[in-house]
Amino acid sequence: MTRVFLGTAFAALALALPALAQQSSDMVAPEIATDVAAAFPGLSEAGQAALAAKAAGESVTAENWMVAAANPLAVEAGTKVLRAGGSAADAMVAVQAVLGLVEPQSSGLGGGAFLVWYDAATGEVTTLDGRETAPMAADPRYFLDENGEPLDFRTAVVSGRSVGTPGTPRLMEDAHRRWGRANWAGLFTDAIMLAEGGFTVSPRMADSVAGAAESLSVFPATAAYFLPGGTPVAAGDTLVNAAYADTLRQIAAQGANAFYTGDIAADIVAATRTDALPGLLSLTDLVSYRVIERPAVCYTYRGRDVCGMGPPSSGAVAVAQILGMLENFDLPSMDPQAVETRRLMGDATRLAFADRGRYLADSDFVPVPVKGLTDRAYLAGRAELLRGDDALPEVAPGEPSWDHAIRWGDDRKVERPATSHISIVDGDGNVLSMTTTIESGFGSRLFTRGFLLNNELTDFSFRTHDGGYPIANRVEPGKRPRSSMSPTIVLQDGAPVLAIGSPGGATIIGYTAQAIIAHLDWGMDVQAAVSMPHLVNAFGTYSLEEGTWAADLEAPLQELGYQTRVTALTSGLQAIAIGEGLRGGADPRREGIALGD
Repeated sequence: MTRVFLGTAFAALALALPALAQQSSDMVAPEIATDVAAAFPGLSEAGQAALAAKAAGESVTAENWMVAAANPLAVEAGTKVLRAGGSAADAMVAVQAVLGLVEPQSSGLGGGAFLVWYDAATGEVTTLDGRETAPMAADPRYFLDENGEPLDFRTAVVSGRSVGTPGTPRLMEDAHRRWGRANWAGLFTDAIMLAEGGFTVSPRMADSVAGAAESLSVFPATAAYFLPGGTPVAAGDTLVNAAYADTLRQIAAQGANAFYTGDIAADIVAATRTDALPGLLSLTDLVSYRVIERPAVCYTYRGRDVCGMGPPSSGAVAVAQILGMLENFDLPSMDPQAVETRRLMGDATRLAFADRGRYLADSDFVPVPVKGLTDRAYLAGRAELLRGDDALPEVAPGEPSWDHAIRWGDDRKVERPATSHISIVDGDGNVLSMTTTIESGFGSRLFTRGFLLNNELTDFSFRTHDGGYPIANRVEPGKRPRSSMSPTIVLQDGAPVLAIGSPGGATIIGYTAQAIIAHLDWGMDVQAAVSMPHLVNAFGTYSLEEGTWAADLEAPLQELGYQTRVTALTSGLQAIAIGEGLRGGADPRREGIALGD
């Protein structure tokens, strides 16, 4: 482990850099260039050392507080807040405000988020639902054409039709009101300064813009910002976003109401009125948006309570189901790289996703059998299906217990990989785990007031029925689409021991479950757990991370009956282990760091 405090000398960077070329076979190659100073000019010495520690596969340690997030500039904005005595909720506001500027393809003011909070004073865990909502004018036929057929997915995404009522600004404010103690307006200082003075485009942002250039060119305002003069912004360019600075100033001065009413709200609605596939979002939808506090969904796994976000997220339920099935096997004694280990993990995930497709949706609109799905006896019964030697030829939803009888159709909707994650521990011991998103990369591609609008409504099922039964995750007025986001806090004997989460669309659940298993069952250091190669099987095809030992399992898994594909699996896990001090791990597949004091 590398101990990196805010006053660490730059010499730590020079010591760690040689390890960049000597990654262990258990690690993935870092995406960050070796010249970290060039990628993030102005980054503190401690921030540069944290990048180098991550590249060397070493966790960062601290004694008092820590932030782990997807961009070093956002992390440093959060550390300033914590150093000044702010809470984890305060730091989150500062981190999110910067992420929306420097990582706009993944999250921002135009999206939504789920937050899990451990309160050190009360010992309680709760969650805040800042998920986007469907317009009140929408109905189950929202994504059907005039013939009653589902719209083309990509056509639906790049349109006003895909935009749901954003929840992130209201969530930021709600968390600050509940748990913050710093001055609200001051939490936006770094983001405003970077937006007005210009920030350096990072390699990841530049690669994302280049890869999405065609769709970013559809709407003039979006093209003008991301493709100036018709050319994608490049790594190292300085990008100024005066409109974003103005939006943040209004929110800083007036609170989230500045976003949900007035000129900003009017411009959001106007942006969704696209020529093709206009949306139905209205000023009423914006002004009536509310964050909902919901009870955490917790499952006791080998003596630890794994707590996360319940419906409308499927994350906590699916992670609980995977763990609940696997606890019937001696996973701690098994080799993480063995094909038998991966058979169990892969088919447990497939079974969880079969239940997810039928039962999980916004519980304010449809009954969801959360207790039945996470019942230990039910999961033990599902685990019996894993006791063979080969891949399950097929999987089907189970029959969990209900408070009353009901039957839903199966939904095969797949989320696209984007999103971002933030983990924070403050000086008082409060813990925050928040996954934040605009859905697919660059959301709907609609850009207004300096930020992108989400395409979250395409997380709904486009179909309304299956086999004559209604689909739980169909579109309804004011409903929140199902998500896979899995912000998680793990506790032991009532005290937090891990905060973790990841982006990645539907693969979020597999990424998060594997990292939890790696840390709890296999005793991996938190950095090793988030760096571990990915093997994910949610829908039948086993995806294996290219360029890692995971790809070596392709032939053995095929022999068991799996279809496979070797591909990039770019998670963005951000984790903080809590015990005697703090240990942070940031996913080497992305640009983030963990930093503390």
